Amino acid sequence: MRFTCEKSMLVSGWNIACRTVAQKSSLSVLEGILCRAGVGLNLTGYNMETAISYQINAEVTDPGVCILPARLFGDIIRRLPEGSVTVVVDENYKVSIRAGYASFTISAENAEDYPELPDVNEGRPVYMPQNKLKELISGTIFAVSDNQSRPIHTGVKFEVDENTISAIAVDGFRLARRTYHCETSTGRTMNFVAPSPALKEVEKILADTDEPVGFTLGAKHILFEIGGATLVCRLLEGEFLDWRRVVPTNCPIRLAAHVSDLASSIERVGLIVSEKYKSPVRCVFSDQVVLLKTNTTIGAAEDRCAIAGDGKELEIGFNVRYLADALRAVPSEEVMLELTNGLSAIVLTPADEKFDFAYMVLPVRIKNS
Repeated sequence: MRFTCEKSMLVSGWNIACRTVAQKSSLSVLEGILCRAGVGLNLTGYNMETAISYQINAEVTDPGVCILPARLFGDIIRRLPEGSVTVVVDENYKVSIRAGYASFTISAENAEDYPELPDVNEGRPVYMPQNKLKELISGTIFAVSDNQSRPIHTGVKFEVDENTISAIAVDGFRLARRTYHCETSTGRTMNFVAPSPALKEVEKILADTDEPVGFTLGAKHILFEIGGATLVCRLLEGEFLDWRRVVPTNCPIRLAAHVSDLASSIERVGLIVSEKYKSPVRCVFSDQVVLLKTNTTIGAAEDRCAIAGDGKELEIGFNVRYLADALRAVPSEEVMLELTNGLSAIVLTPADEKFDFAYMVLPVRIKNS
């Protein structure tokens, strides 16, 4: 095998493929990168759960396939001088790497034992802009559960119909939903739950651009195609929460707030709250203002934030971090706060019709002052 390509392209593609290389595996080949030189250069990392393949433009003079050591080869090419890099692999899997005056010789492995990647060919892909999928993931993934006793909730559920694509995450204490309204019909209806580690890798690869990303649903896997990168991962199985039944509707109290002002107030009173000194933020919603205060063994904090509407002196407690996370995820400057009583969840919904989201945070019982 022999190929030549620009260092910057090789390093970029290598870094992406390395994200799903197994750190430690009983199958040693999974600790390397599958390198296939043919029509360009294809690099693949696979940990038996998630695989990333990346296609690079390269001049291939001798096609072939081998497994290169992920860490060592990556360390070498990152430190090579700028310009063209030539890699030659002989029949004994000795690898020669040259760039400028620098040269290295290392060993590769035979690719025969590398496991086959999942084949996802069922159905047609659904396309959407990369920046919109990135918003769906970043706007929900913070609310996935880390409780392995309910693995289905450690991922994000995607619901696709003719006109919308929604992402939903829940962890038992909060819920996050973001919905993208498609410019053209998807022509599909499907539901699946993708694991959060794989979606975090998808989010890193996605660019803030209108360029399309496609995803194809298989029987047990989902395939994402993002420019020169392809990611395939195993779907999570189980019964996801019927989220439409748990999100309160027709709440009697609806208040409008400026997102950045309310988030700043919550973060200020949360300064004395830590994992060691947990305490809820006590919110008293009055006419045109909300009082925020908290007490821990290390001190107390209090702040006020202007709102539009009358909260009727409703008092309710929330986990500071959960409420702050929800506000940070709101994509608009204004948000509606929907409340029922001191024992019901707060729901953050759009104040502007051009947005479509919902963030629900369950209350925390607070002691009477």
